[in-house]
Amino acid sequence: MSQPFEQNVIALIWDFDKTLMDGYMQAPIFRKFGINSADFWNEVNSLAQAYRKQNPEIRINSDSIYLNHFLTCVGQGIFPGLNNRMLFELGKELGFYPGLPDFFVTLKDSVEKDEMFKKYNITVEHYIISTGFAQMIRGSDIAPFVDGIWGCEFIERPIRSRLKPEGEAAAGAVTVQEDENRENEISQIGYVIDNTSKTRAIFEINKGSNKNENIDVNATMARNARRVPFEHMIYIADGPSDVPVFSVIKQNGGRSFAVYPKGKPKEFQQVDKLRKDDRIDMYGEADYTSNTLTHMWLIEQTRQIAGKIYRHKEEVILSSVSGPPSHIND
Repeated sequence: MSQPFEQNVIALIWDFDKTLMDGYMQAPIFRKFGINSADFWNEVNSLAQAYRKQNPEIRINSDSIYLNHFLTCVGQGIFPGLNNRMLFELGKELGFYPGLPDFFVTLKDSVEKDEMFKKYNITVEHYIISTGFAQMIRGSDIAPFVDGIWGCEFIERPIRSRLKPEGEAAAGAVTVQEDENRENEISQIGYVIDNTSKTRAIFEINKGSNKNENIDVNATMARNARRVPFEHMIYIADGPSDVPVFSVIKQNGGRSFAVYPKGKPKEFQQVDKLRKDDRIDMYGEADYTSNTLTHMWLIEQTRQIAGKIYRHKEEVILSSVSGPPSHIND
């Protein structure tokens, strides 16, 4: 039985904030509305304790509670008119670390333009998995170089329920809220990525469910049938919050790399501890320009994986071919 995928894809999977850019992507939103970013994040950091005072039994997801606070601010008129189109446009204001987004092309070319790797159509794909806003990433300069984006999504116009108490007239099908007099604003959370659920996205890439909607990410699938084996993955991120993904990648034979901003001792100490704890394979400055450690290490690892795929393909072919017939000498 033939395999569904050739397993000739190398996936470079990127965190976003503090990995591809300095700081957090929401900065343009705060600038637009004249809000001090530190004040916003200080409020977010105080929410868990404040909600527990309201109800000591409540559990708060510290990774995603900030999404609710954004919606609170929209509702209060602090971010008036904030919608998905505005998020997309504000994404255009995002700046990236040196060398980006050109380095995404360099990584692809290092494999895809090599005649040896062309023989088996070995390719490189880039993915972003972020706890930030997917729409801002889609609007950014790096989006054209990316094969897939996972991030948090907002709904602007909730579908209204037409449920009625039992005994009343049938409600009928749900309908979309129609209110043309009101400007669309984000009002509900549609999809959440937190530091733990990032691992689900990793398995979607692994099994190929991001490319084929007929593949359920939770379905049982033999490892040799998956689109991108873990050992063909490299995960690049910035810190301790990425430990769940670092662990999944490393434990399954993939490679992991952490970046830190130049001249920041505290961030350097964080990634150095990740290395000492065997969470990552290597770390380097968040500088993707030529001849930096980060640039060279990622290209080297990408090409090593490509070489491994090439050798495996060659071995499979050789093992399936018997020797030619020869004359028999009595």
